Amino acid sequence: MFRFKNVSQEPLKDLTFTIEKNEKVILFGPSGAGKSTLLYLFNRLHDPETGRIEYKGKSIREHSVTNLRKNVGLVLQAPNLFPGTVLDNLKYGPSLFDEWEESQAKTLLEYVQLPTSYLDRDVNQLSGGEKQRVSLARTLANSPEVLLLDEPTSALDYRTAEEIEEVLEQLIDEQQLTMVMVTHDMNQAKRLGDRGLFIMDGNLQEDGRIPEMLENPKTKLLADFLHD
Repeated sequence: MFRFKNVSQEPLKDLTFTIEKNEKVILFGPSGAGKSTLLYLFNRLHDPETGRIEYKGKSIREHSVTNLRKNVGLVLQAPNLFPGTVLDNLKYGPSLFDEWEESQAKTLLEYVQLPTSYLDRDVNQLSGGEKQRVSLARTLANSPEVLLLDEPTSALDYRTAEEIEEVLEQLIDEQQLTMVMVTHDMNQAKRLGDRGLFIMDGNLQEDGRIPEMLENPKTKLLADFLHD
């Protein structure tokens, strides 16, 4: 699905790795390591200073940015919804491609476990957890193949975070999505991920299976990080 070859973008240095279709990958490491910078390279919110990124076998630059972001959806820590109603947000992306069908609205809300009565609700009236659900549904409206998640539950209370996590787990499995997620929560990493990329000092320090790499780190850097 993705191939990074000697990719550098401050603070990241010379990263090389491949992500296969349907993998569930967790990016983790200390603050400032470059995790979000790396995540944003997947859909060209950032472009690398050096190196090459391939998506589906060809340079990421050969894909139009609009189509790339349709297929590689991003859910941020803060929902950042557009002004207006829930329906306005859900139909925005598909309408750009003349692909919106009214029947999608109900299905999308079912995906994120919200009632259809929310469609006409102004997004300013929603709770934090509801906004994150709508943000996720808005991303799913584009029928992405890849879901990028930048700490999607870190701004939520524990119970709401748990609910969003359950929604994510179900959706990713049902729709056979490739997932790349940044998280600081190692328990969440174990629950949602099957592979981990440990980033520290801008370098890819370890690449392995979760939970094996969390239980038996190969490097002192990861062992110290987990101990702290």
